[in-house]
Amino acid sequence: MPRSKNCADEELSSEDGSAALEFVTAGLILLLPLVYLVLVMSAIQAGALATEGAARQAARVFVQAPNRADAAAAASRAIEFALADYGIEASDATVAITCRPKPQDCLTRRGYVTVSVAVRVPLPLVPPVLSVNAPLAVPLSATATQQVSRFWGSE
Repeated sequence: MPRSKNCADEELSSEDGSAALEFVTAGLILLLPLVYLVLVMSAIQAGALATEGAARQAARVFVQAPNRADAAAAASRAIEFALADYGIEASDATVAITCRPKPQDCLTRRGYVTVSVAVRVPLPLVPPVLSVNAPLAVPLSATATQQVSRFWGSE
């Protein structure tokens, strides 16, 4: 005996195909923030690797240089190359070089040279002209210390 249609059957038949639309809509709402989070974390990680590598390499080449002028030039070049590998302009970095035990003479045997590099990594896909009350860049810094060889300056 054929079944008669009731109101419940009519409601179910009118919603055919809406599950796919709901899945796509809910998926986009959940997926877009997740993708942006991955982009932001990637940019921050790249900036962290860049600053750490720049500071470490600059300290290494500084203590191996024959004089202060060559040391500063080598450190500047090392910072420029390390940051460029990650797409960061060297002009955007703040660099500080300190020495101990004699601050005025960095290349003292068994002295220590500390290089600090700080950069601001902009958030991806955020236009710089956007004015919101939130930070549009993440500040990152790294510090590396190297000891000058006890044989420095000996021929």
